[in-house]
Amino acid sequence: QVQLVESGGGLVQPGGSLRLSCAASGFTLDYYAIGWFRQAPGKGREGVSYISSYDGSIYYAESVKGRFTISRDSGKNTVYLQMNSLKPEDTGVYYCAARPAGEEHTIVASDYDYWGQGTQVTVSS
Repeated sequence: QVQLVESGGGLVQPGGSLRLSCAASGFTLDYYAIGWFRQAPGKGREGVSYISSYDGSIYYAESVKGRFTISRDSGKNTVYLQMNSLKPEDTGVYYCAARPAGEEHTIVASDYDYWGQGTQVTVSS
């Protein structure tokens, strides 16, 4: 079965760093786009970043541009999100999600088919 598992979340002070991992099983990331989303308390899911195997396209939300980096290790079937210079507003549950890769790219949560359970990221004030 298709499965995505996030890990790497935790508690950090402002300015700190975390690296999140999204490990896939049951399918190969070579044919999928992977998105990272986050959800703060009382808010909807916000698109953070994606990477597509179709053309290597990468997207970052304006709020994280210059601080976060998405990457893929095909040998480990894993996508990473390196988060630097973390801010309190980065706090939330972070999810990775997958959809078949193609010419059309999206960071809309409802366009993604498979989701992980999420990992908590807390940045203290």
